[in-house]
Amino acid sequence: MQITRSNIVIRANPKRVILRALASGTNPFSRSKKHFIDRVLSIPEEEVIELMNQVETLFNHRHTRLYQVLLENYQKLSSKIPNEQSLSDKRRMLLGAYYTKEFSIQAAALFNPSIIDHPDQSNLKSGEKRFIMSLRSVGEGHISSIEFRSGIVDLEGGIVLDKESKFATCSLRDDTKMYSKEEIKRSTRNNVEFNSIILNELGSEFTYSDYNIFRKTEKFKNYNPVTKDLLDSIIDLNYDVTSDPESTFSERVIFPLASLESMGMEDVRLVQFTDGETNMYVGTYTAYDGKGIRPQLIITDDFIDFRIRALNGKASSDKGMALFPEKINGRYTMIGRQGGENMSIMYSDDLFHWDKYELLAAPKYGWEILQIGNCGSPIKTEKGWLLMTHGVGPIRRYAISVMLLDLKDPSKVIGRMDMPLISPSEEEREGYVPNTVYSCGSLVHGTNLIIPYALSDSATTFATVALDELLNEMKSV
Repeated sequence: MQITRSNIVIRANPKRVILRALASGTNPFSRSKKHFIDRVLSIPEEEVIELMNQVETLFNHRHTRLYQVLLENYQKLSSKIPNEQSLSDKRRMLLGAYYTKEFSIQAAALFNPSIIDHPDQSNLKSGEKRFIMSLRSVGEGHISSIEFRSGIVDLEGGIVLDKESKFATCSLRDDTKMYSKEEIKRSTRNNVEFNSIILNELGSEFTYSDYNIFRKTEKFKNYNPVTKDLLDSIIDLNYDVTSDPESTFSERVIFPLASLESMGMEDVRLVQFTDGETNMYVGTYTAYDGKGIRPQLIITDDFIDFRIRALNGKASSDKGMALFPEKINGRYTMIGRQGGENMSIMYSDDLFHWDKYELLAAPKYGWEILQIGNCGSPIKTEKGWLLMTHGVGPIRRYAISVMLLDLKDPSKVIGRMDMPLISPSEEEREGYVPNTVYSCGSLVHGTNLIIPYALSDSATTFATVALDELLNEMKSV
């Protein structure tokens, strides 16, 4: 069996920067003391104009929304400014500039790709397919965000990436999102006190702003800490973001906005989910706050507006959950890795709630003795569900392989390769995490399987293998 490695390598670019508020968290002055406001207010107007001219010269060519972001960040300070209505627009923007920083989203790495069909397949040559990739970009402080790339693959597996924009634009949180009381009850179905007390204080639908007003009331402050933390986490981990519809795919950045994912949104596994008339793009990812992890969903219909949603239930744990592209026997189906070593499979009537799981496969071969897991959502073929896997062997060496699941009952493994499909070559073994190859999703096009994969947690490349040859290599189980 021949596997063809591409000479395309997508590397991190430290010039990819977004604009962020200087401080973060609930205290807007946690890093930048409020005394700077008085100092800026004391600057003569002529110097204000000169300083803003410098800002414009140095940064306007690097960002598409410079002025809007400066004014947005100024608004975060405005309540602390006396007589703020008397300020000139230039001084407002300068205050915003002092409260703004550039954040390098790819300072460290760009890796762990997944790939799906692009929603727009128009204006292509015969045999071509347009695709979208998600990528994990790692920036300052090792904070991970989600980026996208697009391109075209032909029937021979040749890949042409769309030109990468020099701009990067952070998607914005939509604080007008309406939270549904019924949706929250579903997330807290086992907490009687929470449902009977806290939710009675809110309307059947409410916004993030409504919730923040409620948090400041004496009633809320008097509830027990466990109940308050539970509601905080639910609101925190369920939010909507929107991108500029005029931006290109490579410009759109989904930056972590929830406190429970403050250190990153890791390893998105994208899949196009279809259920009758329902067609949406769903990504499972890992939220990380520097201490703990939890699985999350990112859902979109158009890659402009995104819905971030929490997963809950006893089986919603550990990394590497991957959703099947359709329901199996009328139920949502997911691959997981509870416990960190074995692969599991689970079923649910509710996309957001997962309670039970069962063992799917355990480490078997020498190159996967420490751990096995999925490398993306299963792919439907005539012979079964093709499941890309990863395994960890001696000296923490990662490899990519594959197994085959029964179409009607994917809890049955009917085929499994007894060797790695992709192992790190000598040229691929050096990086942020050495001796590692890893993927979060592959794509079938024509007779080929297209596998984007990470090079030692640093960069991204592609491999192509004939699907029939791959299926024939698997041993019956």
